Amino acid sequence: GPSPPCRYLPGLLLLLWPLLLLPPPVPASPGPLARPGFRRLGTRGPGGSPGRRPAPSAPTRAPYSGAGQPGRARGAGICKSRPLDLVFIIDSSRSVRPLEFTKVKTFVSRIIDNLDIGAEDTRVAVVNYASTVKIEFQLQTHSDKQSVKQAVERITPLSTGTMSGLAIQTAMDEAFTVEAGARGPNSIIPKVAIIVTDGRPQDQVNEVAARARASGIELYAVGVDRADMESLRLMASEPLDEHVFYVETYGVIEKLSSRFQETFCAIDKCALNTHGCEHICVNDRNGSYHCECYEGYTLNEDRKTCSAQDQCALAAHGCQHICVNDRAGSHHCECSAGYTLNEDKKTCSVRDKCALGSHGCQHVCVNDGAASYHCECYTGFTLNEDKKTCSAVEEARRLISTEGACACEATLAFQDKVSSYLQRLNGKLDDILGKLQANEYGQIHR
Repeated sequence: GPSPPCRYLPGLLLLLWPLLLLPPPVPASPGPLARPGFRRLGTRGPGGSPGRRPAPSAPTRAPYSGAGQPGRARGAGICKSRPLDLVFIIDSSRSVRPLEFTKVKTFVSRIIDNLDIGAEDTRVAVVNYASTVKIEFQLQTHSDKQSVKQAVERITPLSTGTMSGLAIQTAMDEAFTVEAGARGPNSIIPKVAIIVTDGRPQDQVNEVAARARASGIELYAVGVDRADMESLRLMASEPLDEHVFYVETYGVIEKLSSRFQETFCAIDKCALNTHGCEHICVNDRNGSYHCECYEGYTLNEDRKTCSAQDQCALAAHGCQHICVNDRAGSHHCECSAGYTLNEDKKTCSVRDKCALGSHGCQHVCVNDGAASYHCECYTGFTLNEDKKTCSAVEEARRLISTEGACACEATLAFQDKVSSYLQRLNGKLDDILGKLQANEYGQIHR
C-alpha cells in the first residue's frame, strides 16, 4: 500500500486546490490609470470577469448635499435632487456590444430614478452617437419619469465610429436650446451633460468641449474599458476629480449612479429645522430658502416672523357695511344697526327700520315689517296729525277749551254787531214809513 505521507496527499490537494486557482498578485506599483484627476471604480478580475468594487475611501470633498457626508443628506431627509437641464451623450459605436449598451441604458435609468423629473424640475434629453449623431429625444419631449425611462429603453445602437466632438457640438447647438426645452439664459437651472464612451474620439474634442463649458454647460466624462483618459480630461469640467469617472467594465457602470445621486443632491434647508421661519419654509432652486406666511399674515422685516394682516384695511374685503378683523389673520363682515347680513356674508339688507334712526317718531317707533313702521306716543300723550309728534292729553284738552271759548266770544260779538245794525235799519224804516204816511194824508184833505 502507499506510504503514510502519500495516504494523505488526495485530501491535501483538495484543500489547496482553491488556492491554486487564485490569480497572480497585482503589482504594488500604480498603473498608468492610477493618476490624480480620475475616479476609478472596480478592479478587473481574472479572464475579464466584472471583478469587485473596492471599499469606498473617504472623499476629499463633500458632495453637493450640504451634509458633509456622501448620501447622508438624502438618507436623513434633508437632500433632494436639484432641478437640471440634463443631457446624456452616449457612445453606441460597434465596440459597445449589445449587452454592454443595455448596461449603459440601465446606468442612465438609475440616475433618472434619483431625480425629480418634470417641467419645473429636471428635464432630460439623450444624444446618441457613433460616426453620426442622433438626438433620441429633447428636453421638452417628456415631463414625467416613467415616459423618460421608457424612451431610454427604446434606444438602439447606431454604427461604427466615435465622433465625440460632433456629439458635444450637436448637444450644444440642438439640445441645450430654448426651442428644444432648455431653460433660458437668465435661468439659474444648471445645464449638465454626461458623456459616456469606451473609446478614443475620432475627431477633436478639446475646442468644442471648451466652447460648451464656456457657454455654461457642466460636462461630466465617464470612460469605460478602453476609453482614452486624456480625452476624458479634455472634455470634462473642472475640478477633474469631480467630473471624470472611469470604470473598467460596463458590468459595474450602473454603480456610478450613486455617485451622481450625491452630485445632483441639493440640500433641503427647510428640513434642517434651523431655518427659523415662523410659518412656512420654501426651498429655492439655487439651494437657498425663504420664509412665507399663512394666508392673512404678512412677513415682518426680519423675513422670518409673521404678523396678522389688517384685512379690513385692504380694499378687497368686500364688506358692504362693517369689516371686522379676526385674530386668525382673517376677517368677517357685519351690518349696521337695523340691517341683517345676507347669505353671501358680505352685503346687508334692512331688518328694522325703526333702528335706522331716521323714522322721525318723537316717542315710539313700531316696526310693521321689514320695510314699514308707524309712530306711537307714551301714556298720557296723543299722536298729533303729523303722525310723528306727540302732545300731552291735558294740553290737548286745554287747547280744545281755549279754541271753544274763542269761538263763543266771536259769535257773541258778531251777534251784537248784527243786532245793532238791525236796530239802526229798523229806525230808518220807521222814519221812511212816517214820511210816506204824512204825504198821503195831505193829498187826501186837499
